[in-house]
Amino acid sequence: MNNFEMKKVEMELKNFTARNFEKPSNCRNAAQIRFYISELCSKIEEYEKKFNYVPEWAYTLLNQYTIVQNSLVHLEFVKCYA
Repeated sequence: MNNFEMKKVEMELKNFTARNFEKPSNCRNAAQIRFYISELCSKIEEYEKKFNYVPEWAYTLLNQYTIVQNSLVHLEFVKCYA
């Protein structure tokens, strides 16, 4: 895969996430974050199979959603068991 193709894949994925996802810090609902994580994982898998390339920032974004999800789960846990 050449540089041009890599940039094209990155722009396509960036446009998809910009249109369909909220920033991780704006998410306040665990179900919403689970949906975003699921969709992002599907896109990553699709890009791995189709292009054999996934931009590094996609994994960083997935990590950010996971961090927010973990903090929301922790807050719910504290509310239930405190």
